Amino acid sequence: MPTLPAPAKLNLFLHITGRRPDGYHLLQTIFQLLDVGDELDFSARTDGQITLATDLEGVATEDNLVVRAARALALHTGCTAGADIRLRKRIPTGGGLGGGSSDAATTLLGLNHLWGCGLGLEELARIGLSLGADVPVFVHGRSAWAEGVGELLQPVALPPRWYLVIYPECPVNTAVIFKDRELTRNTPVITLAAFLTGQVHNDCEPVASRLNPEIARALAWLASHGTARMSGTGSAVFAAFEDEYAARRAAAAVPGEWTRFVARGLDRSPVHAALGL
Repeated sequence: MPTLPAPAKLNLFLHITGRRPDGYHLLQTIFQLLDVGDELDFSARTDGQITLATDLEGVATEDNLVVRAARALALHTGCTAGADIRLRKRIPTGGGLGGGSSDAATTLLGLNHLWGCGLGLEELARIGLSLGADVPVFVHGRSAWAEGVGELLQPVALPPRWYLVIYPECPVNTAVIFKDRELTRNTPVITLAAFLTGQVHNDCEPVASRLNPEIARALAWLASHGTARMSGTGSAVFAAFEDEYAARRAAAAVPGEWTRFVARGLDRSPVHAALGL
């Protein structure tokens, strides 16, 4: 089985529009898939064991979303095959770029193929939602307008763009952002047309910037090169460019203490292309 990609994502905006009785936040966002991401290899076993080799430090194997996704799929389908999984991390942890969720989605898609489970994308997405609100968009494999807690998805075709992404080396805990008393939770619901005219922002950005001044510094620096915005709950920030040259020229000027990369926006996930979905 070929190496499978797990693409990063950006939230091109993030509005918190309310809160459900169970505490989950309602939102509107656009998920933009990128051509940069992690990689996973899968090999079938016959003894039902699921093993993970990874260079990700600080996360217990059983807590890793890759292992949790594999076990959830096995439980849902009754599959007893097992798998050896190798994860190569490239997406910064705690950056709002969807690394763990994308890894989980690629695991569901890859093992569904390897084990011959025969599940469709909707069923895989339902399993993914039990692992995290961002997993379904990666399972469906399309850049998308999202509502609800992020699981109500409408595929969108976005203008071709290149993105400069800066990670200021300060991982953000999503739960901390959503628990903060100063988080705006009543932004009015908008339409896709409003997004296209630029009437959007990220409600998590002020909270994350207050708690992590380095995010505020990165946003201020990037604002001199374009419209700067934070992705998700942070800490990565980004700006869009119409061509690769402009994005790489800006990247060359990024202060040395910050990790940076240039990525092309994608409408279709490369893992879908690899699996012929």
